[in-house]
Amino acid sequence: MRVCFRSSVQPELMAEYKQRHAAVWPEMLTALKDAGWNNYSLFLAPDGQLIGYLECEDYAAAQARMALTDVNARWQAEMATLFANSDLPPDQGFELVEEVFNLEDQLTAAGTVTDAAAIPLKDTAANEYPKEQA
Repeated sequence: MRVCFRSSVQPELMAEYKQRHAAVWPEMLTALKDAGWNNYSLFLAPDGQLIGYLECEDYAAAQARMALTDVNARWQAEMATLFANSDLPPDQGFELVEEVFNLEDQLTAAGTVTDAAAIPLKDTAANEYPKEQA
């Protein structure tokens, strides 16, 4: 299953949040992988809006496995002060976002071939989005 969630980092602490995530503890990385958090990414908007994405067999089970680890408790305690709503540990305050569209799922349901390499691009310059004017 694919999971998307959001949360909020305090805007004035975003640099620290990024710094901590540039070098996540190896023990934490291993715990996430062992708990079934696959293809896990975090995206941080300029206003502090945090969007997370992961793939797992069962999100509740993956969260429960992480909750059993000592490293997760330590990591969540370290990160808690960076979030806008620090009443809960960060990983318990995630707001799940409903998936309403997935290209591959729709293509599979339609029986469409998804080999993008087989589709030639015409004029790359014509396919670019217009640049914003200064």
